[in-house]
Amino acid sequence: MAVLLRVLWPLERLNTGLLAVGRVIAVIALAIMVCLILGQVFFRYVLNDAPNWTEEGARFGMLWMTGLMAPLAYRQGGFVAIDMLERALSKAMATLLGLLLLFIALWVLVIAWDKGLNNHVDSLSGRGCSSSLRWPFGIEIGKCGEKFANSYQYAALWVGVNLLILVNIELILRGIITLFGGEDRLSDLSHDKMAGAD
Repeated sequence: MAVLLRVLWPLERLNTGLLAVGRVIAVIALAIMVCLILGQVFFRYVLNDAPNWTEEGARFGMLWMTGLMAPLAYRQGGFVAIDMLERALSKAMATLLGLLLLFIALWVLVIAWDKGLNNHVDSLSGRGCSSSLRWPFGIEIGKCGEKFANSYQYAALWVGVNLLILVNIELILRGIITLFGGEDRLSDLSHDKMAGAD
């Protein structure tokens, strides 16, 4: 168990740091998204002419907000869970069931990692250019020039899946340590001020 704890603690610190940075970026993305949507509504209904890039900009913010907040919610148990069976089982059996589900989730995440990279970021649509979202002040970057590359939006899925994989591995290690009776040596992950799905 000491070996598992020595592997878990650096991974736990890494996840804590990455998810803290991700939370800040996600909050900024949410604020930008809300401002763009409110601006679009204002321009559409008051001036009868909304800029065409606000919708795509809001979608860009939503994708990144989701990709960066999902791992944090997953780590803290913020996803909706049906736990009737888990509550009916003994603690050891519930931990084994949880580990089985975490390994299934890891398998799905590895598939999503491949799909996110090869079917979205590095695909025909990912290599394309945004139809309306442009860099400010006429700045030209990369092959798309002054337009955003679509891969900047699609990378949100891939980054989110990478973070979910790291969190999943941490949760698997925590489950194995709990199975062998080391639960008292684990830190509490619910200390962050984020509402769960209780």
